[in-house]
Amino acid sequence: MSAPPRFDRGHTDDLMSFLAASPSPYHAVANTAERLEKAGFRQVAETDAWDGSSGGKYVLRGGAIVAWYVPEGAAPHTPFRIVGAHTDSPNLRVKPLPDTGAHGWRQVAVEIYGGPLLNSWLDRDLGLAGRLTLRDGSTRLVNVDRPLLRVPQLAIHLDRAVSTDGLKLDKQRHLQPVWGLGDIRDGDLIAFLEETAGIAPGEVTGWDLMVHSVEPPAYLGRDKELLAGPRMDNLLSVHAGTAALTSVAGSGAGLPCIPVLAAFDHEENGSQSDTGADGPLLGGVLERSVFARGGSYEDKARAFAGTVCLSSDTGHAVHPNYAERHDPTHHPRVNGGPILKVNVNNRYATDGSGRAVWAAACEKADVPFQSFVSNNSMPCGTTIGPITAARHGIRTVDIGVAILSMHSARELCGVDDPWLLANSLAAFLEG
Repeated sequence: MSAPPRFDRGHTDDLMSFLAASPSPYHAVANTAERLEKAGFRQVAETDAWDGSSGGKYVLRGGAIVAWYVPEGAAPHTPFRIVGAHTDSPNLRVKPLPDTGAHGWRQVAVEIYGGPLLNSWLDRDLGLAGRLTLRDGSTRLVNVDRPLLRVPQLAIHLDRAVSTDGLKLDKQRHLQPVWGLGDIRDGDLIAFLEETAGIAPGEVTGWDLMVHSVEPPAYLGRDKELLAGPRMDNLLSVHAGTAALTSVAGSGAGLPCIPVLAAFDHEENGSQSDTGADGPLLGGVLERSVFARGGSYEDKARAFAGTVCLSSDTGHAVHPNYAERHDPTHHPRVNGGPILKVNVNNRYATDGSGRAVWAAACEKADVPFQSFVSNNSMPCGTTIGPITAARHGIRTVDIGVAILSMHSARELCGVDDPWLLANSLAAFLEG
């Protein structure tokens, strides 16, 4: 008889709270850090000298976080086991000059971030969240989690062909949300946010702000087998990775490896930033961990050679209304277990040896898994997996949870898959 799973349906309940509390990458990493702190991890500053002590540690940089647990007696060449994910999601982000409008409407100027399903942002009650930077260089999180903005769709009476010819949206003209009536006043939005956040007028000199749907996550269906919510791509993986890491660290005696969670920003627009997977953050943290434990370049090379990364990101469940868009022999289903992503053109990093690593973790966790490949006639998306493999020379495997409505303001998954993923990640991190 197999051991009981570490995580069950309660994990999905907790995921709902995490999604609701994380309307921006900055909130996501703050909430992740809070969970790590409760599990005994401590933050280390990149500007400080690091020691080689055992235990859980983490680094915060903008919308990214890297956390790791060093077991007692870990050698400098001890390999890492990494769960990689990303904190950002496609959305609408506030421009440097945000106050705009026309014809008596006050609006907020936004730019398109990543590749969102644009129509999913129409006629929704939207809040505003992100990071404010003050004159002294400090930052403050802000979250207006109430109906504040709305992108109104054109009435069908003024677009009679919309139901037959499809909705056509101009990214510049048609997606600027309204938030009031009256004359445009420069500085009005930031002044409102200063007041909301309890900041003195004129203290905010920089901002990274984005809109979010204020509708909370919810169970869906007759038997509540489904979960609808925002930002599952890819906070579902961040949440599962955090739960797995803290669980493994809590029983970490005798671990043969150093378990790591790396949650990056900017995956949705190419990962090329100081907080993205194509930046130096992960490599720098891993190197410093080796050197802090008295290691040499040779030790680092040995550690990296034995390291494996699971790149965990959401994938496509077979869509009941568009089954022809999927590969005819690979139809991942929600609540069927996490998916292994394969693409022979290296849009995903999985190969045969990586599949064996993933299969072993799922077998150990008593979790079923499914395989995903794209229809040959459809372009395949990509993840941080190939970037991680190429940048660091680390064996990487692409996995995740199958969902519907990816890149929508509100996505859909099965209620069992998040906790099945967390169990698989925990088994993997144990080595």
